[in-house]
Amino acid sequence: MTQQSGADWWRGCVIYQVYPRSFQDSTGDGSGDLAGITRRLPHIASLGVDAVWLSPFFKSPMADMGYDVSDYCDVDPMFGTLADFDAMIAEAHRLGLKIIIDQVLSHSSDKHPWFVESRMSRDNPKADWYVWAQPKPDGTAPNNWLSIFGGPGWEWDSTRKQYYQHNFLASQPDLNFHNPEVQDALLETVRFWLDRGVDGFRLDTVNFYVHDKWLRDNPPLAKSVAGENDEANPYEYQDHLFDKTRPENIVFLERFRAMLDEYDNRSSVGEVGDGERSLQTVAAYTAGGDKLHMCYTFDLLGPKFSAAHVHKCIADFEAAVTDGWVCWAFSNHDVIRHVTRWTRPGGDPEAVAKFSIALLACLRGSICIYQGEELGLEEADVAFEDLRDPYGIRFWPGYKGRDGCRTPMVWEAQAEQGGFSDGKPWLPIPAAHRALAVDRQQGDAESVLCRYRAVLAARRTLPALIHGSIELLETEGDVLAFLREEGAERVLCVFNFSEKAASLPVPARLAGVSQVSFPGASGELEKDRITLAPLDYFIGRLV
Repeated sequence: MTQQSGADWWRGCVIYQVYPRSFQDSTGDGSGDLAGITRRLPHIASLGVDAVWLSPFFKSPMADMGYDVSDYCDVDPMFGTLADFDAMIAEAHRLGLKIIIDQVLSHSSDKHPWFVESRMSRDNPKADWYVWAQPKPDGTAPNNWLSIFGGPGWEWDSTRKQYYQHNFLASQPDLNFHNPEVQDALLETVRFWLDRGVDGFRLDTVNFYVHDKWLRDNPPLAKSVAGENDEANPYEYQDHLFDKTRPENIVFLERFRAMLDEYDNRSSVGEVGDGERSLQTVAAYTAGGDKLHMCYTFDLLGPKFSAAHVHKCIADFEAAVTDGWVCWAFSNHDVIRHVTRWTRPGGDPEAVAKFSIALLACLRGSICIYQGEELGLEEADVAFEDLRDPYGIRFWPGYKGRDGCRTPMVWEAQAEQGGFSDGKPWLPIPAAHRALAVDRQQGDAESVLCRYRAVLAARRTLPALIHGSIELLETEGDVLAFLREEGAERVLCVFNFSEKAASLPVPARLAGVSQVSFPGASGELEKDRITLAPLDYFIGRLV
């Protein structure tokens, strides 16, 4: 049940991300749907989370798994109907869960009626709704902008005899946010869902909305010039100064927030992918209380797993973002599952899963859990012939894409398709995942699933972990330590990332610490020292 209410329910909340196509199939067609999500909402509520984030379910040709929208105000038949959506949100609210939906505003599908009209001529009413540009005299693209999904960020259109911009697939043309009519139309699609009772929005690629009016070339990154860049994707060779994160983006976010504020208790979280400037962008987008409520970056969605790395991420955020708010996550639908990323050779994935949820629960900010994470699922190894992700297909074999983290949820270990579907799933289900099914873990007090429930319940008993400030402490070795403080409550959190036992002295000013009963925390306090086993943690209260 949701533990927080009122306008600030989002601050320190726990969000559970659902990838609709892979959560629960109710029709036997092998793809998950809204009715299936409704059926499984009690599982989500049982975790003790506050909100559910749904990846896109809008009408779409599915070239990029729903992130190519052809109708912002309707449900794709693959997922059901608007009536199914209404039933789902009613059941979620009955269970005390908020619903956050994924808004893809930076681009649409090329099948969207807006784009169909825009490409018909250079002088129709929607001619300027997308980013069109003349070719260079030699016929090449207007500038050097690249697509994240490979190749130039421009596609030639033979009807208009112009190029249009696309940051992703060529079938995902970028909308022109310099046109106020475009902003107005997009905001009306947001209002449509607000009126249906949606509690918040996750804004996809929120810093991609506005492009440079003068279409200036992006410069190369310094490390590319120095010959030190070995990324598989050439997109990472540029310093993206002009194709995203333009200052005009702020104006639209202010308009977006003003609309949300017309409704009670609504919230927003933005996805910021901006390289080394991400934290500066988060600061700008969450400052002042008149733009986004919170943002998340990719800082903890990569392969680095160490006390020093997490310490730096926290310190950098606290220094850069003075009055904004962050949403931390370790996994989502775009990255390799963190249990796989962070389990060292010969290590124990289950131990990593249990350690990770304790760490996530203690960080300052809101937190997001990705479906299957609560089961300790590892990344699936999907064969090339089974891939559905255009990103993975394009960059195979150097990059295997995102399908490995998108395979279906496993509900029943003995069911043929893990209880996900009566038909052939859209992506294969690994046998190793079926062994970790919900019904297998449900009654096992030592399971990853039960640990998630216990940790999230314990978090609610310590207000400092939800709303409190954070103070990083200096440590030695691969140990992270910090204080969380809210009012008179002060909580000491210590995490040993190492494969070896660790021991650290309790600083003299913290001499009054006493151990708190916290799930899985087996670190021991003896006089003035805390002793931790490998991948162990200690939670204490200061008096």
